[in-house]
Amino acid sequence: MTFPKLISTIVFIFCCSTSFAQKSIYNPQELFAQNVFTKNGNEFRSANGTPTTKYWQNRADYELKVTIDTSLNKLSGNEIIHYTNNSPDSLSSLWMQIDQNTYRTDARSNFYTTPQPTEFTDGMDVEKVYIQYKGKVIKADYIITDTRLQIRLPYKLSTKDKIDIGIQYHYTIPGAFGGRTDYAETKNGKIYEVAQWYPQMCVYDDLEGWSTLPFLGSGEFYCEYGDFDYTVTVPADMIVAGSGELQNGAEVLTAQQLKLLAAAKKSDSTIIIRSVADVDSMALKPAPTGMKSWHFKMFNTRDVAFGASRAYVWDAAKVNLPNGKTSLAMSVYPVESVGPQKWNRATEYLKKSIEYFSSKWFVYPWPVAVNQAGIAGGMEYPGIVFDGMNDEGGVLYWVTAHEIGHNWFPMLVGSDERRYGWMDEGFNTFIDIYASDNFNKGEYAPKRDAEYAPGLGNPATEIVPLLKDSAAPAMMSRADAIPEKYRHPVVYFKPAFGLVLLREVILGPDRFDYAFQKYVEHWAYKHPSPDDFFREMNNESGEDLSWFWKEWFYNNWQLDMSVDGVSYKDNDPVNGADITISNLQKMAMPATIEIVWKDGSKERFQLPVETWLQSATHTIHVTATQKVQSVTIDPDAMLPDSNRKNNALSF
Repeated sequence: MTFPKLISTIVFIFCCSTSFAQKSIYNPQELFAQNVFTKNGNEFRSANGTPTTKYWQNRADYELKVTIDTSLNKLSGNEIIHYTNNSPDSLSSLWMQIDQNTYRTDARSNFYTTPQPTEFTDGMDVEKVYIQYKGKVIKADYIITDTRLQIRLPYKLSTKDKIDIGIQYHYTIPGAFGGRTDYAETKNGKIYEVAQWYPQMCVYDDLEGWSTLPFLGSGEFYCEYGDFDYTVTVPADMIVAGSGELQNGAEVLTAQQLKLLAAAKKSDSTIIIRSVADVDSMALKPAPTGMKSWHFKMFNTRDVAFGASRAYVWDAAKVNLPNGKTSLAMSVYPVESVGPQKWNRATEYLKKSIEYFSSKWFVYPWPVAVNQAGIAGGMEYPGIVFDGMNDEGGVLYWVTAHEIGHNWFPMLVGSDERRYGWMDEGFNTFIDIYASDNFNKGEYAPKRDAEYAPGLGNPATEIVPLLKDSAAPAMMSRADAIPEKYRHPVVYFKPAFGLVLLREVILGPDRFDYAFQKYVEHWAYKHPSPDDFFREMNNESGEDLSWFWKEWFYNNWQLDMSVDGVSYKDNDPVNGADITISNLQKMAMPATIEIVWKDGSKERFQLPVETWLQSATHTIHVTATQKVQSVTIDPDAMLPDSNRKNNALSF
């Protein structure tokens, strides 16, 4: 061997062997261990992830009548709940949520984060509770514990039996500190955003029995489905925009408003129902005396909310749904929000979002959707969203699409947000990505939050630090147990990016979309658990994805794949090239390998996840006629690789 050749060989070996010095902590037996699921299938939830013919859930139908005293910001209500026990169990007590108690000075929610709140209300004052069962009306024996109310029944409520619960109550509506439910001043009057405004039945299911976690804030809602019949009484000069469909328009609207509303139901363009001029004209007149009652109904829903104000500009347009169906999108907002790139386009944003989600995942099921401007800044309820009155442009589009997207997750697919926030926020953040790409030929695309930036060349600028953070909680953590520092990365962005990886890298769009659509279809108006989602995606996609659920959802593991070297038998490319790669961290993923040959031509091939089924290092033999110029693993940077410096070797 001549001296120049010796130097060349040494350099080659050094370049190709640098990654071997890195010790791998990858354990295929741990990642691919079987029996990842916490429970087997049973008579209620099949092993394939779908509800069985014996699946059950209880039902709560509501009659609600409330009045708002705008001088005191006080809501007073009377409620009747028609509760049906469809469970196989006899119930000795009933549990409800009374979320307004989260604003009390002694609420548990005041103590689990810092800084602690400084503004409070007295919570919900429950004046009277009674039950009616088999024709008998009796005073209820009940206790209130933080944000829960328990009724202790004098006899057990048998399976398939029904009971009526009556409650009289009142509370002070919080100001801006309310967050999700509040009131705010505008130049033409207060805007009320009213949510979590009535005692609501807790869910009783086959997973936990009674779901009685207190309302702390981050963990949101878990609700039974039923029909709602509700009436809101407010001063006569106010407009009420609520979940569901207005039943008495002829009593509360002018003839002109009724005419314009009817036109909007047939119009693809936004029609103004109550204009800026109408609001200004009203402001010049003496306030009318008396009250008006707005009557709404909404069917097969888990909740309702509403907004109320004398300051509303109001517009609406038709929503075109699959198979010739239609709905109505409408927005209400103060004159301060008017502008060509502001709330003038809010109904357009709402309409297009509903149309896209309906065509892609599941048809929007309710006759109306409302976008209400206020200070809640982005909050969702069935059929209505509360968005920021100062939002405009892309921000207003994104928040509108995101909040109305929640009508699919979790309003339709009724997961337990209080335990598994990622099944709500993560799924919805995922579907946002494609909605933004679709809207108006990508006017506000791409929507790629920094925490999960697929398609921008470095998909994980924030996910990688999260995966490296030993203090970061896993996604399966209880929603309220995730510190605010990690809430958006863990609850919103990591699950969304995980679904992008499933769709774009692991399964492909066709298989992913089919499986995801089936999950939505099978669990619409029902209560899926994480296991149900994991199992259904496995079964409908035809892949055992247990390894992915384990590494991405149950753990916060890292990914680090490296190209270790290239060699030729007898140093002759005609014998083919052997490419050695390693997996250095605990996560594994399928990946793309790109070879650039000496003449500049390129070749790609796909590595399945089974590449890592037995070991952390793998040598791939490829046919060659010339030497390799470079080898790169994950050349499009689709994967959250924690060390991209070892992803390529050049010669």
